[in-house]
Amino acid sequence: MKKMNILLVEDNKEDAFLIREALEEQQFLKEFYHVVNGLEAIKFLKKETPYENVKGPDLILMDINMPLMDGHEALQRIKSMEAFKQIPILMLTTSSRKQDILKAYKEQSSSYIVKPEDIYGLDNLAEVIKSYWSKIVMLPPTDD
Repeated sequence: MKKMNILLVEDNKEDAFLIREALEEQQFLKEFYHVVNGLEAIKFLKKETPYENVKGPDLILMDINMPLMDGHEALQRIKSMEAFKQIPILMLTTSSRKQDILKAYKEQSSSYIVKPEDIYGLDNLAEVIKSYWSKIVMLPPTDD
């Protein structure tokens, strides 16, 4: 099993805490990072202040509805930058709107996941992420 660096882009602190807890229980995290919007995610990836010493993520989990720069715009920007195109981005959001789903896949999201409604669903999701993304899928090598 591959240990992973995961970047969570999520403005809701409570959701971020619960997602982190569920992922940590699966014991496959090398590093877990959390930023609160798309602008911060891009600063993180470019290793701009205060992110100069972070390790690049193997996987990004991104909410859609965030202030300053939402998940759709962040996804478009990240996928337009040659250095970051290969990083899988999973949209993890409360929206089940058809337009959001279609837009995310058109913007090259690797997956679209509606957030589970309870902690048990979140634990199950974390287990699936671990199984699929750290055991089954071959991810591109990172520089870090």
